[in-house]
Amino acid sequence: MSVEENLYRTYLENESSLQGLREKRLTDIFERVCYIKASDLRVVNYIREVPLTAFNPGAILIGKTAYIFPRLIFDYYTYNSSIGIFELDISDLLEGSFRKPIEMRILIYPDKLWEFGHGCEDARVGAIEDEYCILYTGSKHYHENGKLKKLSVQAFARTEPPFREALKLGYLRIRGKDELWTPDCKDSAILKRKDNSLSFLLRLKVKNLLVCWRGELEADDLVIPVDSLKPVFAPEDWEIKVGWSTNAVKLSEDRYIIGWHGVLREDLSYANGIALLDGNGKILGISDYLLAPKGLNEFYGDRNGVIFGDGLILHDGNLIWIGGVSDYCMGVFIAPLERVMAHLREI
Repeated sequence: MSVEENLYRTYLENESSLQGLREKRLTDIFERVCYIKASDLRVVNYIREVPLTAFNPGAILIGKTAYIFPRLIFDYYTYNSSIGIFELDISDLLEGSFRKPIEMRILIYPDKLWEFGHGCEDARVGAIEDEYCILYTGSKHYHENGKLKKLSVQAFARTEPPFREALKLGYLRIRGKDELWTPDCKDSAILKRKDNSLSFLLRLKVKNLLVCWRGELEADDLVIPVDSLKPVFAPEDWEIKVGWSTNAVKLSEDRYIIGWHGVLREDLSYANGIALLDGNGKILGISDYLLAPKGLNEFYGDRNGVIFGDGLILHDGNLIWIGGVSDYCMGVFIAPLERVMAHLREI
């Protein structure tokens, strides 16, 4: 049995428990703090100083400094992307009072064959041992029946503060009994369990099914054993697809929160919620939609109707979601953690 067939069988065995966890209900509890657009940025290590667009930013808070990792596009011809890095004092960010232009560097740019095409997309930042891992989406191309095809690969890079450089490690594969399979996957996050082993969350494409999964990551080889993978939740009837949206934020010894998204059939917009997980990636509680685009500034862009990932920060009792807005800018959204937790439905 191939790895994909094994996973499809696992999905079918769990299918009945993957839906009915959420309702089609939006309670938008996040306050809009500010927007950061491409013209607010100045790139200092590239001949082109201002990108056409900057969106879908990863983020991490160290002390009082918020490090933000936006996806950058300088040419729309192929949507070829790189990942930048800039930093802001958390108080200035939450007051929207930072000085412009913001100095920024390109940290990761496409120079590998498995980044050909769309480049390096949608960074999420997590900790592995004493270093930080940047998860991002690459594009692996292959030939099939005389045609060039593409699949999204989950790429890894290692870095550390002050994030001046990053070492690319490769991309994720799934190991079966007789096969090392490269899946079409993205939208991932790392959970560091109390025994220091790593759980991994990812959105897998299995026989055209787009479902959120959890598994155990062998970090040295960037491999997940197929037998460790379990589906977590699937699209509801009113959704086309779902995915993990952000990094996971640790609340306590064995509790994490993470953002997720669903794409609505009625208008193809993205709506977002929060899930509570244990260290194995098992859902303990999940909300309905708590954040969705509204109004001209959020709904209208190169890809309409999107608030998407990728950065989640906990600061001073507040959950700060730093996300891309309709593929053209970044938005900063904030809600009290206590209020967010009150909207979780126990699973």
